[in-house]
Amino acid sequence: MREKFSVKQTNVTIISDKKYIETAKKSILDTRKDLEIFIREDPFFSIALEPYLREKEETPEVVKRMVSASNKTEVGPMAAVAGTISWLAVEEMVKDGAKYALIDNGGDIALLNNKRCYVGIYAGESPISGRYAFEIEPREKILGICTSSGTVGHSISFGIADAVTVFSEDVSLADAAATAFGNMVEDDLEESLNNIKEALWKNEELSGTVVIKGERMAFLGDVPPIVSADVDEDLITKP
Repeated sequence: MREKFSVKQTNVTIISDKKYIETAKKSILDTRKDLEIFIREDPFFSIALEPYLREKEETPEVVKRMVSASNKTEVGPMAAVAGTISWLAVEEMVKDGAKYALIDNGGDIALLNNKRCYVGIYAGESPISGRYAFEIEPREKILGICTSSGTVGHSISFGIADAVTVFSEDVSLADAAATAFGNMVEDDLEESLNNIKEALWKNEELSGTVVIKGERMAFLGDVPPIVSADVDEDLITKP
């Protein structure tokens, strides 16, 4: 079943068997609580736009993953917040026995699927948006499918891409990299793609990325097949 769930700035869609949806909700609430306590103690964490290098004696898991991912991609830690929340929740669902668990946190997805599924491509006003989907074969490990945009949503992006989607089994890293790569997309798309390609190869944990700008779509690295699809905008979890 599919259920939408919101708490403060977090708006997610959860897809799984009914009994695991409550597990996901509890994880999201617990993770947000840990993060909010940490930010109250160090407000700089929530506004940093560069890697966070301060060491703390006691650091919650959500912060550890955000810091690790953002340091590898040279962005601020909050660039990885949505993907990390999704990842931790899916991990808890899997611990409880879920074989199919998906959490879409405003375009930052953590997924474990025991059957083929399709993830629609949403890229704002791009003519590509809503016409295609990624085909994800059954998996035994959680996959991160995270998207950043310079034209959609309220997240900070210094680029002009309609969508940059990154794939990795490190969901936090996929989220941070989507922001980092999105920041690189400028008017000269060929130069932007060369810069993204160089950054992609520096992180072996990243599988690949898809960049959409206007009518153009570029594929770098290893990405799932793309198939034609009629994406229902009502199913999109917007940030």
